[in-house]
Amino acid sequence: MATSSHTAWYLRKPKGWVHFQSIPISRLSMLILAVFMLFSTFGFYADLMNGGVLPYAVVAVGVIESGLTAVAWVYVLARLPLIWILFPIALSALNPRIIAELDGLMARAFDLRAVPGATGIRVSATGTMCLIILSYTFFLIFIRREGRESFKLRNELELAHGIQATLVPPFTLRTDGFEVYGISKPSEKVGGDLVDALALANGDAIAYVGDIAGHGLQAGILMGMLKTAARTALLDAAEREPCRTLPALLHRLNTVLPGVKEEHMYATFTAFRLGGDGSVHYALAASPPILHWHSGRLALSRLEEEQFPLGLLPVAEFKGQQIEMARGDLLAVATDGVLEACDARGDEFGIDRLERTIGALADSPLPELAGRILDAAREFGKQADDQTILLIRRL
Repeated sequence: MATSSHTAWYLRKPKGWVHFQSIPISRLSMLILAVFMLFSTFGFYADLMNGGVLPYAVVAVGVIESGLTAVAWVYVLARLPLIWILFPIALSALNPRIIAELDGLMARAFDLRAVPGATGIRVSATGTMCLIILSYTFFLIFIRREGRESFKLRNELELAHGIQATLVPPFTLRTDGFEVYGISKPSEKVGGDLVDALALANGDAIAYVGDIAGHGLQAGILMGMLKTAARTALLDAAEREPCRTLPALLHRLNTVLPGVKEEHMYATFTAFRLGGDGSVHYALAASPPILHWHSGRLALSRLEEEQFPLGLLPVAEFKGQQIEMARGDLLAVATDGVLEACDARGDEFGIDRLERTIGALADSPLPELAGRILDAAREFGKQADDQTILLIRRL
């Protein structure tokens, strides 16, 4: 998606400053006052360096002008595109000349006279102390307010984390012919990965894994919508032909998602229909390959198909396929968070390492196998995205 020039300027700022752009100006008021008070002491400093003889009006102009210059820096860095930084730079460079011109104008207009040095020093020293105390007070008020907001946000994230655990818990599902296990580990408090399975009234089962582009709260909200939409679309799945169930599911999700998401967001999706007769149908939407462990010949094969992701573009039809699974065979799907875990050199964990891990542990209980895969990915590199595993074994 194209990025506007206005946003492009923000992208060049340090992340800490970009954060302030989202804070309402009312919450920044205490910070602005604190900065004004702190840097306005430069006006008193100039008077002290001159022996305290500057007229009080001249000192007041220096105090106000120094404070306003500091506020200009804060406001530009916090609220405006970086091109505006030229304004406080120019203002700072011209400060001495501006103050000199203002001093001259006031001296001619009001016949200002020098102040006795001892008196001026006491006034400037007292003014400096008062402004520093006020600045410290306003900083404390700002920090306390932001602390309350941070505490409130942390509580909301904990609540969201609880909702995430409810929506995407680790699960095991057993039917007459299959065992299914799924687990998802978000990279933050809330993740955008989804893994789910449900038994149908006719003895079949549906298992699927989805991956919302991105992670965090925004992806987590869309993930919840995706799960609700998928479960709703599958209410009549038992009555559908197995070969049409999953293409119809992907089509419905692709139709619903554009109306409930931001333009740049989308979802990848892998779904299976596991028949009571041992048949397996699957459908993909821009997902990583499905790994098929053949227990009879102790070998792995990959199932992959190029199809569009969900929610990004209109798609006339999604395709489904059928595969044969012998007893003891295993299907594994891992999301990008596993495959794209990077080590210090920038190398990815990748599909080959995932295959070697599965090949060495294919006969392990499914929860143990999933845990070993996640451990291997984390030992290889730092987790940067949600990590989700779906495993299906033919009994």
